[in-house]
Parts: sequence; C-alpha cells; structure tokens
Amino acid sequence: MSNIAIWNGTSTYTTGSTPFGFYDSDATFRSEADQVAKWCAQRLGYPLINVELQSGSFYTAFEEAITTYGNEVYQYKIRENYLSMEGNSTGSSFNNQVITPNLGRIIALSQTYGTEAGAGGKVTYYTGSLTLTEGVQDYDMNVWASGSGITSSIEIKRVFFENPPAIVRFFDPYAGTGTGIQSLLETFGFGQMSPGINFLLMPIFFDVLKIQAIEFNDQIRKSAFSFELVNNKLRIFPIPTNLMAGFNDQLKFHYIETQERDSVLSSNDKGNLITNVFNVPYANPKYSQINSIGKVWVRQYTLALSKEMLAYIRGKYGTVPVPGAEVTLNQADLLADARSEKEALLTQLRVTLDEVSRKAQLEKQSMEAEYAQKTLANAPLTIYIM
Repeated sequence: MSNIAIWNGTSTYTTGSTPFGFYDSDATFRSEADQVAKWCAQRLGYPLINVELQSGSFYTAFEEAITTYGNEVYQYKIRENYLSMEGNSTGSSFNNQVITPNLGRIIALSQTYGTEAGAGGKVTYYTGSLTLTEGVQDYDMNVWASGSGITSSIEIKRVFFENPPAIVRFFDPYAGTGTGIQSLLETFGFGQMSPGINFLLMPIFFDVLKIQAIEFNDQIRKSAFSFELVNNKLRIFPIPTNLMAGFNDQLKFHYIETQERDSVLSSNDKGNLITNVFNVPYANPKYSQINSIGKVWVRQYTLALSKEMLAYIRGKYGTVPVPGAEVTLNQADLLADARSEKEALLTQLRVTLDEVSRKAQLEKQSMEAEYAQKTLANAPLTIYIM
C-alpha cells in the first residue's frame, strides 16, 4: 500500500468534502471548517507530533457534531411539545418556529368520552324505529339491524320508551289552583270537559310539587314505562297492548355503528400528518444560526470525535519500531478520553435543555414570585394621614 498523506497543517474546504454535504450551502460552515480542523489538530498535539488524520477526517467529525447537536435539541423540542404536534401536517419545517401548546389532542381524547355519554364526540348517532308487536316483550336489535341493511354491528345508546312528561298533563297554572275538577277528570280521560275557571297566579314551588306528585302517582299507581337492554336484547315494560298502527306501535331509539367508534383513524386524521416522533418535520440545523454557546459545544464534540478516530487508527498497531527501540502508541488513553468527553458533553447539553423546559421555567417563575412576595413583606408600610 502506498503511503497516505496525513495532516500537514493546512487545508481548504470545498463542496463535497463531507460525507453527506448537509452544510455545504452554509457559508459560515465552509469558512469555519478549516479553522475547526486546525484547532482540533493542534489540540491533538500537532505540530509537535504527527496526527494520523486528514482534513476530511476533521470535516467529517465537524459535520457529525453539528448533526448530533441538532438531533439532541430537536429531540428535546419534540418531547416537550409532541402532544401539541401530533396530528399536524408534515408539510412545513418546524425549524426556527415557535411551537404553541394547544389542547387539540386532549380535546380529541375527551370527545371519545363525550360519545359514550351522548354529549358530543365524533361518532354519529343514528335514529332507528322498531315496530312493536302486541303482546311481545323481547326484541333482538341485531335482527332489526340486519333487516334494515346495516352490515356492521350496532350499539343501542338510548331508547325513547318513557312515560309522557308530567308537564303535558299539568294544566295552565294560571287557571285555578291546578287541583280542581279539571285535573282530576284528566286522570280518568275526561279532560275535554270545561269546568268553571278562575285565574290565580300560584307560586312556582307549587308547580314543582304538582309535577312531582304526578310523577310519583305514575310510578306507584301505574305500570312503569321502562326497558332493559342486555347485549342488544331489548325487553320493554309493560308488555305492549292496545297498539294502533302508525300511532303508538313505533319505538324510537338512537344507535351507533361500533366500527366508527372503534376506528383508530378519525376522518380528520388522514393524510401526511405527524403520527410519531420520527416524522416530526425537523431538518438539520443551520450552522450559521447556532449561537456562540452552541458552537463551542460543537467544536468540543468535534474534537472528541477526532480523538476517537485517531484512537482507532493508532490502535491498529500497539507499538511502532524505531531505530534501537519501540514507541508505544496512546490508543487506549485516546479512546477512553474520547468516550468520556462525548458522554459528558451529551449529558451537559441534555441538562441544559431540561433546565429551559416549559415545566422548569414555570417552576422558576413561581419561585421568583414567592421570593418577591417574601421580600416585599419585610418592607415597611407607609402610613398616610389625611
């Protein structure tokens, strides 16, 4: 194998010098690549000793360090805001965008509870009608669904089999006292009679008591209108009698198609949307937009990567023969230092990101407000004499 040139102290960055070319279009990256390479080489001992790396090795480490920095920062941003991001379009980059927290996914979750409670949600409530048969108390709603052309399974959500509300049998509260002959006759079906009427406004609590009395009368003295629904098997009470076609033989109810409720995809959650942390639209950072604090971290991580590469190269041979002796290479020390430095830098960056999280900042502001109140409590209060 011919001798491969190693670092000679100078380099000139050109487009294509890095494996991926992520930052070739960034003028700041191109101008600083050679400076970082020179700095890393000198930190590794050049020119006192040879550094068995090329300029491309330093460029590669520089590119990887920036990419790792962006990866850590954007992973933090995703963890911080994923609940607000999920379901948004992947069409535009989130780089340099302020992510506004929202309750979209929490509301979507609450709507599923609203569906079961019959108070909103995203599942359609359909209205059905069952023809009652005189003397028949039990009805299979699955048979009804099949006969109605419904291919999916259904779930009955509400049955409208109730006694007429008391208010429809309570006459005008202005007409008499509401306890006259008219009310009594209505109970026995003679409400069409017209007794003498006087007009007297009764207090509202009297109306409430009267409605309660009518409902208690129906519950105790009459057959209760009720139903029992188990596994889509409907049993109604009392047993239907005296049915008239088109008048009182239709039982109304609400139902849902269970496949709509059980579907994990909403009609609004289709297309190129954020579905996991790996398709959140963050791109590699622009090196020119990283501040000086971030650039220091990038340079230090570049040095750690360069040290790691140099260790692997020097590890090919444990010793190098020289005239009259052997030189032991420092591969083990370089590799240990490189790995510890990389780990320390990543830990430092993650701690910094955690300290500026939304939760940490709110806690800090809360503590500042508490301390400010304690400080102001010690300030003397001025007494004004008018």
